[in-house]
Amino acid sequence: MEVLTHVMSSARPKLHGYEFYRKVLGSPQYVVAPMVDQSELAWRTLSRRYGAQLAYTPMINAKMYANNKRNGYREIAFNTAFGEEGGPGDRPLIVQFCTNDPEQLLASARALESRCDAVDINLGCPQDIARKGHYGSFLQDEWDLIYKLINTLHANLSVPVTAKFRVFSSLEQTVEYAKMLERAGAQILTCHGRTREQRGQNTGLADWTKIRAVKEAVSVPVFANGNILTHTDIARCLAETGADAVMSAEGQLYNVALFTPSPTPSKTGGLHPRHADLALEYLDIVASQKTPTPPSGIKGHLFKLLRPALSRETDIRNALGQLRGSDLEPYYEVVREMKKRMDRDAVVAGGGGSNVEEGLPHWVAQPYVRPLPALQKQVEGEVKIGFGYEGSIANRFYSQGLPL
Repeated sequence: MEVLTHVMSSARPKLHGYEFYRKVLGSPQYVVAPMVDQSELAWRTLSRRYGAQLAYTPMINAKMYANNKRNGYREIAFNTAFGEEGGPGDRPLIVQFCTNDPEQLLASARALESRCDAVDINLGCPQDIARKGHYGSFLQDEWDLIYKLINTLHANLSVPVTAKFRVFSSLEQTVEYAKMLERAGAQILTCHGRTREQRGQNTGLADWTKIRAVKEAVSVPVFANGNILTHTDIARCLAETGADAVMSAEGQLYNVALFTPSPTPSKTGGLHPRHADLALEYLDIVASQKTPTPPSGIKGHLFKLLRPALSRETDIRNALGQLRGSDLEPYYEVVREMKKRMDRDAVVAGGGGSNVEEGLPHWVAQPYVRPLPALQKQVEGEVKIGFGYEGSIANRFYSQGLPL
């Protein structure tokens, strides 16, 4: 990735497509997804230390941001008072909005265009709150509206507009949809290879063949989203989809070092630091920044990072669950106790258990493999599970005995 000096967006010419991707973003391949309450400034800072080359803000509600009716929403969504968010240490950065109103979107985007490198429109959120608010993936049947949302920003902002979307069941419809997003003015397309219905217990596997079809149909950069659990998945995804970059959400939350290659050969190909050390490093960042980090975000990160050991250390899990408020010391106390126990277990094991074929040890950060909505078949007294497609990521984890 090229080393770039980021200047205020309004002071540079507006670039498009690959020129923007290369000259402004620096040709990133490792991208941290927009995640509500989770891709906040402190996590973005930690992510960059471990190889992330581009990050998105959490989704910001354009209606609430434009109207500012909820007391303090603006500074909670994107803090401008301290100058850290969108500052030199927080670039390259893309700000994401959800909306169904072009005017509200433009007003909100204009307020932050000087604090970011691009503005992204969320067209992929499948959650019930998006259904109720009529945004995200629940707009995907309203192509005229989506075109207007994108084109309004394309015509009126000093920075590019990008879009993140989910695929349709039909490959042909997915491709036509992506081409429409490009015509509207989107300068980067992030294609999540799951449909709107694939969420929660029905999450399943992302379809990389549809991402490849999108990549072959458009002329702007394409980011692939879905099925990135380990570092080896990155190269495989880029090869199979032809995408310019991979975006990770859940995989990167459980191991912030997902984008960092292992210094020695391993089956996962990546770094798996001790999770308690990562948690302490994250808390140190939170403590060092003037920009407040929501307690719910802190707690969420700690639960995910420490997950491999929480089923064993139930008292720590319970203590973490009971934490409230913004005082960091109680969080530190919980994580320090976890570190003490994990260091003990590593010594007792004598360094054993680090071989991925035997399963990653419970003291290191590792992926969480969601159980697939697979059809279980009883064959000669044994339960066999259909995994969607041969050689899938989850299939490899199950077959290798890796932690789920």
